[in-house]
Amino acid sequence: MACFFRRSIAEKLGRTLQQSEDAFIPALSAVPVFKKHAGADFKLSISALRSSEILPSGGDIQLQTQDLATQLKQDSVVEDISAGCGVINFKVNRKLLVQKMLEPFGKEEDEKFGLKSELFNNLKRGTTLVEFSSPNIAKKFHAGHLRSTIIGNFIANLKQSLGNNVIRMNYLGDWGMQFGLLGAAFGQFGCQEKLKQNPLQHLFDVYVKVNKEAEHNEDMKQAARDFFRQLEQHESEAVSLWQQFREITVDEYQRVYKRLGVRFDIYSGESFHHSQAQEVVQQLQSRGLLKTSERGTGVVDLSPAGDMSSVCTVLRSDGTTLYITRDLAAAIDRTEKYHFDEMIYVTDKSQANHFHQLFQILLAMGHSWADRCQHVPFGLVRGMKTRSGDVVFLEDVLEEARARMLHNMSQSKTTKEMEDPEDTAEKVGIGALIVQDFKGPLQSDYTFDWDRMLQAQGDTGVFLQYSHARLCSLIRRNEGLEAGIFDSSLLLEETSITILQHLLRYDEVLYRSAQDLQPKHLVNFLLKLCHLIASAHRELPVKGSSEDVAQARLRLFSGACSVLANGMRILGITPVDKM
Repeated sequence: MACFFRRSIAEKLGRTLQQSEDAFIPALSAVPVFKKHAGADFKLSISALRSSEILPSGGDIQLQTQDLATQLKQDSVVEDISAGCGVINFKVNRKLLVQKMLEPFGKEEDEKFGLKSELFNNLKRGTTLVEFSSPNIAKKFHAGHLRSTIIGNFIANLKQSLGNNVIRMNYLGDWGMQFGLLGAAFGQFGCQEKLKQNPLQHLFDVYVKVNKEAEHNEDMKQAARDFFRQLEQHESEAVSLWQQFREITVDEYQRVYKRLGVRFDIYSGESFHHSQAQEVVQQLQSRGLLKTSERGTGVVDLSPAGDMSSVCTVLRSDGTTLYITRDLAAAIDRTEKYHFDEMIYVTDKSQANHFHQLFQILLAMGHSWADRCQHVPFGLVRGMKTRSGDVVFLEDVLEEARARMLHNMSQSKTTKEMEDPEDTAEKVGIGALIVQDFKGPLQSDYTFDWDRMLQAQGDTGVFLQYSHARLCSLIRRNEGLEAGIFDSSLLLEETSITILQHLLRYDEVLYRSAQDLQPKHLVNFLLKLCHLIASAHRELPVKGSSEDVAQARLRLFSGACSVLANGMRILGITPVDKM
């Protein structure tokens, strides 16, 4: 494991510089593998030692680097030490590298590989509440909610794998004037029979009709206001119809979430907090934070100078609350109910100002825990189209991904016989969607491209799945050959060492992902691993090798397969074992 080598080097540095070995851990990192060249394994940043005042911050950094490098001696763990440009490089004993890195895979600790690293000791643990997906009820699942769903799922998976207690929350848009429109219109345009047959499509059709009607019909607008008032006053007929819409929607959404491999612990929504929102207004008033604008709306002044140059509206002129008022109530309710250590909201970047204001108001109300709330913003997807035209609904995207992947698999000469090709095509298609989305920074917009996304070669989700399936096939073909003990001296070729050097970085990649909540680090690590594995298949054949060599190589391939599968699951991709 990487932490064994990191700790050994840190101990050596601690003895030389008379410092605690823990002080050196953050300054040590595994060296990224470039073009299959097996060089140094770890590097020490001299800048980091200067920043932490372990070394003097003045003077020539290169002289410091060379001076420290000459003081450090080789031992049974570290076989070479050299000064680079502002870094000291360490090459570890090759047999020990093979032994320590592949040891966990013989002890059925595959799923824990890299997760027990000391790098994670300074990460916040405890309860993490992740609010993600959050579509509007009474509408089919819009493709625009895909990013929030898969990004939130990744964050929840990552936090859980690192030992946090994770609460996955779906905060549904289930309140507001649109339900007034829908409720008022259902009696006129709705049909209970059609609602049973194709619930969300029927509600969508009704909503489209009523919006057209309301454009030129003042009576319809008034009817909508009346219905929403009945809903706010808990009149049984209005509440009963609204509940029916909500239950139908959640049932339909759960079917889509199951296809995506996403689950939620809680289905919350604005409706849970509309009455609490009035209490928030009273609290703002009692603290002297609520002001009245010239238009008669209730606002909170967020300007640094207190001159009303930057305000947030929390109350309409008629006294009804807004989305942000309900969000304030929801945040306060959640800290009382779930006692979270951190709360993460996953929405598109257009809501950045909304969350900035939300956290500012919570702090002004005296809720210091608002500092533990975070918004993870993401960019837009451009050009998401199916063969039938512009995409509106997520299920259309999933159907098309499956159909295209099924076609590609049927055309491929390497496709294996499988029990359920449609299920495999679905999993591979969804993995391809996720990888295309996660390859770059989350805040960037990107252009959706079916052909590039579903390529079997190149840096795609299909390539990840193909690599995993090929490894599984190799392991199946050699069942019974794997041994608990293997000869580490039989894996000293550059190809083997390069894979192990790459695996040294796994805990660092997870640590970096945990810090900035960006999936690109893990995606790019796994894609690189797959390229290295592809070379190893050619250069380290199992078939035709002596039993000892075959066993050693099989351990290497099994270890790589485990790390690949674990990483894919954190990303939210279900690995396939045949393709």
